Amino acid sequence: MLKINRDDNRPIWQQLLDQAIHNITTGKWPPGELLLPSRELAQLVGVSRSTIQIVYEELYSRGYTVTSRRGGTRVSDWTYRPPSSETASPQGPLQPELPMLNTTVGHLQTWLRGKENTHAFIDFSPHEPYLDDHFHKLWRQSFVQATAEPDLAHWAYGNAYGFVPLREQIQRYLSLTRGVHVHIDQIVLTSGAQHSIDLIAQALLHEGETVSVEDPGFPAAWMAMKYRRMQVAPVPIDEHGLQVDRIHPQSKLVYVTPSHQCATGVIMSEPRRQQLLHLAAQRPFWIIEDDYDSEFRYRGEPLPTLFSQLPKNTLYMMSFSKLVAPGIRISAIVGPKAAICQIARVQELLYRHLPIMEQVTLAHFIEHGHFIRHMRRVRNVYRRRHEAMTKMISATGLGQRFTLSGVETGLHMLLEAEASFDEEAVANQALKHGVRVYPLSTYCLESKRKGWVLGFAKVDEAAIEEGIYRLSEMLL
Repeated sequence: MLKINRDDNRPIWQQLLDQAIHNITTGKWPPGELLLPSRELAQLVGVSRSTIQIVYEELYSRGYTVTSRRGGTRVSDWTYRPPSSETASPQGPLQPELPMLNTTVGHLQTWLRGKENTHAFIDFSPHEPYLDDHFHKLWRQSFVQATAEPDLAHWAYGNAYGFVPLREQIQRYLSLTRGVHVHIDQIVLTSGAQHSIDLIAQALLHEGETVSVEDPGFPAAWMAMKYRRMQVAPVPIDEHGLQVDRIHPQSKLVYVTPSHQCATGVIMSEPRRQQLLHLAAQRPFWIIEDDYDSEFRYRGEPLPTLFSQLPKNTLYMMSFSKLVAPGIRISAIVGPKAAICQIARVQELLYRHLPIMEQVTLAHFIEHGHFIRHMRRVRNVYRRRHEAMTKMISATGLGQRFTLSGVETGLHMLLEAEASFDEEAVANQALKHGVRVYPLSTYCLESKRKGWVLGFAKVDEAAIEEGIYRLSEMLL
């Protein structure tokens, strides 16, 4: 029997229709059952005949019923199929099968190690910069001022290369600080290092080609290449940086972090740099120069870039993740015009362009001097924390028991152990004592080197001293 709920906001015909469909689909009204004539049902329910006629018309139009002059209105014989015990599925409708993802997706999660679920009191993260309320105030100020003018053009489709004023600011910054002198058409903006590497792989390489990467090195770099089905060849790292003579002879690209090696922190020596540049020009192949934290140098002047010496073969990558904040997701690729044009065309096809408001805000942030002042301030912070880290490692005796490297530049350093050392057990034990350290093995492809990558950017001096002390208590 159909019923009306006067407190229901739905129209009466909709209430009756929903009940009728439920009765049919659940088998309460089985296939072939004759429904009451509309006049008779209207009297039973207490509504007008026209309301019941609307319900019957909707049931017919949706295929739940069939009608004939002599047979009246009946439930369709194909509408309801009671599930057998063998075919019944508690999950409901079937879902298309999900393909197996490339195994590198799982490797990336292993590298990240479920950080969001870890509550370490002292986190020596090598991936995050120092941020505070002062930065947030300046960024918010830039956002408000940059978006105050009602420029509706900002809300239209943008340039695949990136926001022109921001590329102009990056052009000036690179010229003044890194000796990289380019036209803005040699700069394309991307959403972080992984996005940059992915675009380069799609635009400049063919599937199955060989690329050489540092080992140990930046895991996301070789993972992105593997996901694009490139043949990834690891190249060992020693105290002078990338061992150039170990580069795979068929490499079409070599990824390198020469100013501060991603995992070990070593600086690529000048002879190795010249050897790499000569080899790249001779074969030839592309060099990806990832210059992600070279701005933070504690001894001497910033090192010259590979790009400034071999601009035709080098793709220079910079990112604002360490310079400003990872959350803004803005980085840049600098390279030859033809290569950058090709990368921008792929970007336009797949992503169109980056979100505009972050670009507008960052352009204002740089143009009005906030960026330079921010850099000057955080350099002082990092210098103090770098000094606290190195002093404490020496004072506790960790520097005598293990090899410390990567202390000249950047936001992390390496405390290296012997190859037989169980670094994973130490990392897990440290976590139980409220200290998070990052095993070197998670940065390795084939290398068997062991140790811990220790970042200090987001840890204050007191926490650094306490964390290193706790680590020394476990290791010594």
